[in-house]
Amino acid sequence: MTLDQLSVGKSATIKSVGGEGPLRLHFLDMGLTPRISVSMRKIAPMGDPIEICVRGYELTLRVSDAKNIELEVGGSEQ
Repeated sequence: MTLDQLSVGKSATIKSVGGEGPLRLHFLDMGLTPRISVSMRKIAPMGDPIEICVRGYELTLRVSDAKNIELEVGGSEQ
């Protein structure tokens, strides 16, 4: 499952971070690293962007970017 498929109010653990070069580094700089828990907070009325909670702060991402983040459902909080 990828981050864009997570339902509002649900949590999961990041399994892997995709993307090419600068995009992947940008994800990692924002704290989107493997084994970290994320939860879906909001989805915009038109479906894009989405708001997630990661490491105690809210982060807004485009759906196209969220498709690069692989999740493992049922992970624990970190």
